[in-house]
Amino acid sequence: MNVAKVEAGGVDIAVVSSSEVLIGDVQSALNFIATVRYETDCDRIVLNQSNVSDSFFDLKTRLAGEILQKFINYQVKLALVGDFSIYTSQSLKDFIYECNRGNDFLFMPTEQQAIEKLSMLK
Repeated sequence: MNVAKVEAGGVDIAVVSSSEVLIGDVQSALNFIATVRYETDCDRIVLNQSNVSDSFFDLKTRLAGEILQKFINYQVKLALVGDFSIYTSQSLKDFIYECNRGNDFLFMPTEQQAIEKLSMLK
């Protein structure tokens, strides 16, 4: 896992890259939050969709909700970057839409858009 710290709009944001799945279950999400916060002292993170288990995107597993709750509990904002149009589930599309209306968990098409959006959140 590589973590780069960028500044945008007066806010520090951690941009994480890896060739591996970093978030596969609730425990790995907690470990991810702790590691990134410890290494960067950032509470805003950009992560590629490929670093998240496919089961996250299957809402029947409830993994997305459980992981989202951990990020909210630990007051960490996450922007997932990728092409989410590959998923056909209407409930997932609705979930993504609702997340993007909020301030905690975002689904963005590019890393630059993710950084910009995270820098504007309260």
